[in-house]
Amino acid sequence: MTEELRCWYMFCTIDGMALKRTNVYADDEDLALIKEAAGRLGVSEAELIREGIHRIALARRVWDEPFVTDEETFDLGGPITRDDVREAVNDAFGGGEPRDRGRAA
Repeated sequence: MTEELRCWYMFCTIDGMALKRTNVYADDEDLALIKEAAGRLGVSEAELIREGIHRIALARRVWDEPFVTDEETFDLGGPITRDDVREAVNDAFGGGEPRDRGRAA
């Protein structure tokens, strides 16, 4: 991924996304893992840290309204079997021939 970094006094953008500078304390071992991953992936350490922050922010998001309430039901047309799920995933992702139907690792 190509990034275009533009900075003005304490205000930066990457590909049009406004960024703010902040300080974060991190364990030496975590920083070493980030450095190694960044080198392996060919991206900056800052990019990995931004991605991590974004993922955690999304994972911890609290919605104003619940996704499902007790009053709501979903009619799926009957019970859904394991084979139904596998077939739907294969159809969605072009799975071709099904692999071994043993248990997942």
